[in-house]
Amino acid sequence: MIIILSILYQLPTKSNLLLGENNTLKNRYMIINPPEEWKMPESEQTPDKYRTSTGQTPDKLPDKLPDKLPDKFDTNNLHIKKLINIIGRDNFSIKEMMDKAGLKNRESFMDVYLNPAIKDKFVRLLYPKSPRHPRQKYLLTVKGLALYNELTKGE
Repeated sequence: MIIILSILYQLPTKSNLLLGENNTLKNRYMIINPPEEWKMPESEQTPDKYRTSTGQTPDKLPDKLPDKLPDKFDTNNLHIKKLINIIGRDNFSIKEMMDKAGLKNRESFMDVYLNPAIKDKFVRLLYPKSPRHPRQKYLLTVKGLALYNELTKGE
């Protein structure tokens, strides 16, 4: 039986369909000349009865697309934009970023600049599995780089 099934599995199904042969595909095996009790009645073979996906309903489709789609890479937070301009294509430690921004209070820098940028996925950690790594640095994600390129386009 196993040999027969492996042989049946290797038969080309498309050519059998093109030739108009009456074969059935069950559980990945093509059964040639299946018994009559395996055949489905015509009423069950309608394509709409067992649909695998739903089509778009016309009442749910918008009549007109908006003129400007929202930009996923843009942010209204000026502190995040400033941090993205500071980091650029490099990677910096918190101390280096604070020096470049001209800030002194680490806690304020973390709350206002760095944590919102990490939360919005503009900035990522160099060592994400150990946030307190001694050589931890921060760099831009793809989303952050896209915003950086957008911000520096005119320069």
